[in-house]
Amino acid sequence: MEYVSTRGSAPALDFAGATLAGLASDGGLYVPREWPRFSADEIAAMAGLPYAELAARIMQPFVGDSLTPQRLLELTTQAYGRFAHKAVTPLRQLDQQQWLLELFHGPTLAFKDVALQLLGLLFEEFLGRGGDPLTIVGATSGDTGSAAIDAVAGRARVDIFMLHPKGRVSDVQRRQMTTVLAPNVHNVAIEGTFDDAQAMVKRMFNDPAMTGRFAIGAVNSINWARLMAQVVYYFAAALQLGAPQRKVAFAVPTGNFGDVFAGYVAAQMGLPVERLIVATNVNDILHRALTSGDYSQGTVTPTAAPSMDIQVSSNFERLLFDLNGRDGAALAAQMAGFEKTRAMQLTNAQREGAAALFSSARVEPEEMAQAIRWAFDASGELLDPHTAIGLHAARGAGIDPAVPVVTLATAHPAKFRDAVERATGQRPSLPARIGDLFEREERMIELPGDYDAIAHYVAKHAVPRG
Repeated sequence: MEYVSTRGSAPALDFAGATLAGLASDGGLYVPREWPRFSADEIAAMAGLPYAELAARIMQPFVGDSLTPQRLLELTTQAYGRFAHKAVTPLRQLDQQQWLLELFHGPTLAFKDVALQLLGLLFEEFLGRGGDPLTIVGATSGDTGSAAIDAVAGRARVDIFMLHPKGRVSDVQRRQMTTVLAPNVHNVAIEGTFDDAQAMVKRMFNDPAMTGRFAIGAVNSINWARLMAQVVYYFAAALQLGAPQRKVAFAVPTGNFGDVFAGYVAAQMGLPVERLIVATNVNDILHRALTSGDYSQGTVTPTAAPSMDIQVSSNFERLLFDLNGRDGAALAAQMAGFEKTRAMQLTNAQREGAAALFSSARVEPEEMAQAIRWAFDASGELLDPHTAIGLHAARGAGIDPAVPVVTLATAHPAKFRDAVERATGQRPSLPARIGDLFEREERMIELPGDYDAIAHYVAKHAVPRG
């Protein structure tokens, strides 16, 4: 399987190369040259497989010759062996139509673990074959950071520098990053927003002064391998609910568009997806883009769902590329215009293509709280704010009652204890395995939201090429 850039001019890479590269050298994102597709019979034959085996089966076409089927299965078995639930991503029923897909049973209690536990092993596998040490530079709005740090802490030939917006993540999210004291982990709190942090990470990938000295890699969902791993749980949920004979809809709380784009990939691979419901909070660039074609950056408003406090959704570029005939030159021009003006209009082809599978909703803070209360009253389930935003969108989407609607439960409610308690009067407790989180020592550095300061810090602490 070859990987090409959404902007058309970077060299094509194999899976191992795309995994280590992260962002393409032309500023684009890597995508497979073509989508592999399973027949209905092949999908039906996957029913009942343990999660690690299902993951290996679905990911093998993307991996190509970079891993043997046996080695891929060994890695998925290792990655998902650390999850607290044997099903890895269990389903919970809320009522006749609404379901939750619990994605928070990994080590850091968030959906990012499903991909990043595997990505850490892939980095180790590919780096073990030779080449330069890897300098991972990432930005987090809350959960990516802790999941990525857990996945690579203490691993050989990898340093990780994780940027988060100071004061804009929950106390649990922050401590899950800053209490990991491995020498290859560097936590950086910056003045500014997640979008500021993400912009600096992207700039570093295109800074010859940095890429010439260091092998810069990515753990954000700009890294294709992360998205690939997330495709699996769409298949897992749909198979349990009757696929491929029955269609399933999914509601996805999203900021950076990676999680819901994985659902789009699942549909391209043959999974019968009725609809993908994009749920945003008041930082609603994706809702505006999908409803009116207006992809313009607004001001980030801090909310109780900080992982969605984003106004530039990196993975949306992958969808725009696919819906515009995979014309890299045209998309490069479109994105250059956006990067200059912070605004763009989707083409007719992009709008019509998206409308065939996607719908969206903007969810207000009180609607989010109402969804938390509804789930607790209806079924005794406590939801975190992000999941509640997805559930509110799911319940209002007007999906045929015969079609099950699965909301992706992206984080354990204990990661957002204050918001859950305000809505329900119940204060969720941390699972026993991280129950001492608030007694652990923290370590991080605070830096201004200035690219030169960040680049200087990375250069001072990272291991150079050669």
